Amino acid sequence: MLSEQSSHLTVQRREQLSYIQFTHGWYDYPDRKGCKFTQEFERPPVYMEKEGVPPEVLQTIQDKLKDLSAELRKLSLDIWHHPEVMFEEKYAHDRLTRFMAQHGFAVTPHYLGLETAWRAVYTHPASDADGKARRQLRVIGVNSEMDALPGIGHACGHNLIAMSGAAVAIAIKAALQAHNVAGTVVLLGTPAEEAGGGKITLLERGAYEEMDACIMSHPSAGPENFSGLWPGVACQPIDVEFFGHGAHAAAAPWEAQNALDAVFVAYASISALRQQIKPDHRVHGIVVGRDWAPNVIPDYAKLRYIVRAPTWAELEALRERVKACFDAAALATACKIEVSLGAGYYEVRNNSVLGREYARAVGEMYHMVTDTGDGAKYSTDFGNVTFALPALHPVYSIPTEPQGSNHTPQFANAAATEEAHTETLKVAAGLATVGFRVLNDRNFAQEVKKSLEGSQAATSSQWRLEA
Repeated sequence: MLSEQSSHLTVQRREQLSYIQFTHGWYDYPDRKGCKFTQEFERPPVYMEKEGVPPEVLQTIQDKLKDLSAELRKLSLDIWHHPEVMFEEKYAHDRLTRFMAQHGFAVTPHYLGLETAWRAVYTHPASDADGKARRQLRVIGVNSEMDALPGIGHACGHNLIAMSGAAVAIAIKAALQAHNVAGTVVLLGTPAEEAGGGKITLLERGAYEEMDACIMSHPSAGPENFSGLWPGVACQPIDVEFFGHGAHAAAAPWEAQNALDAVFVAYASISALRQQIKPDHRVHGIVVGRDWAPNVIPDYAKLRYIVRAPTWAELEALRERVKACFDAAALATACKIEVSLGAGYYEVRNNSVLGREYARAVGEMYHMVTDTGDGAKYSTDFGNVTFALPALHPVYSIPTEPQGSNHTPQFANAAATEEAHTETLKVAAGLATVGFRVLNDRNFAQEVKKSLEGSQAATSSQWRLEA
C-alpha cells in the first residue's frame, strides 16, 4: 500500500498570471479584482491493498521511464526540430516507427491508407500454466500526435505528445513483461490534429475497433504540477468562397459584383451575431484573397471560419446561424457562394473511471493535482474517439513564458525545454498505470465500459430531445 496522501494536495488559493487564468477559465469571479482563484481540488483517493495498481508495478513503470528518459528526450527534440503540418508528418512518421520497432513493437507504416499514420502493437500472451483456456486479451490504445502549426512550429507541443505516446506504450509493455500480465498495447500515430481530423478518419476506418480503451495527453500552460480532465469544446471549420465579377474600380465599378464586399458584409454580420450568442460559444476567422489589386474590384474572396460550442448539439445550432450570415452577404452583393464544412470535432468525454484512476496515480506518485472542471476552451479530434469507446485525455501544465500559452512562439520554445519533458513523463507514468490496470483488472475494465455506456445513453437521449 502506498503512503498516505500528502496534505498539501488540497489547493485553496494560488496567485496566477492573468493570461493563464483567462485561458483556462480560472477567474474567481467573487474576487476577480485580485486575479485569484479559490477552487478546491478533490484529493485523489489513496490506494488500498485491494484497489488500484500494486506498488511494484508502479515502480516498474517509473523505472522504465527513467531508463528511457534520455532516448525519449532525443525523440521529442528530433520531432521538434522538424515541424511538419497536417498530413505531411513524414519525418515524424519515419522516426517514430523506427523507434517503436527498436523497442520490440510490430509496426505498420502508412496505416489504413493515410501516408503519415502508423500503428505499433505489442502483445504479451496469456499463460497456459494453470490449465485454463486462454481468455480473450484486452487491448489498450495509446495515441501519438505529430503535426505542427504553420509558421510557428510545435506551438501546441505535439512533439511532446508524440514522445509521450511512445513512452506510455513502452512502459505498459515493460509492466506486462515484468509481472507476466497478458494483454495488448496498440500505439497509433495520428496525423493532422490541428486541422484535418486524422483520428476521425482512422476511427471511420476501424483503427479503434479492437481497443477496450484509449489514452493520450496534451500539454498546456497552467499552474505547476497540475493536470486537468476537461471536456473542451466541439469545433468545426467552415470555408466560404464568394464568386463575383471583376471590373475597373474607377472606370466601371457598376459592372462588378464585389466578392470582397461580400466577405466584409459576412464578417460584420458575424461580429453583430456575437452579441447574441452565449459566452461559451466562439466564432472566429480570417479573410483570404488571390491576385488582389486596389484598382480592380475583386471577383473572388474567401473566409475561413471556425465555430465552437460546449457540445456538438449546440455547435450544430450555432453553425446554422453563422451560415445564415454568409448567405445574407451573398444575397446583398449578388455574388455566388460555396460553403464547405470541415471535419467536426466533438467535445471530449473523459471516462470518469479512467479519470479517477489517473488522478489517483499521479497524485500518489507526484503529488500532482488533477482538476475536473470546465477548464480551457480547446478542441481536438480525440473528442470523437471519446464518444466511440472509453477514453481519457488529460491536459497538463508545462512551464511557459508570460503571454505564452498554446499556439504562440513562446509555447513552441517551452515545448523543447527539459522542464516540459519532465512534466510529460509524470503524466506518461500516470497513463501507463491506467492502461496497465485496464489490461490486468477485469472488474475495472467492466466498470470502465459501463461508464461509457451510461454517457452514450445520456448523449442519445439529449440529441433526441434537441432534434
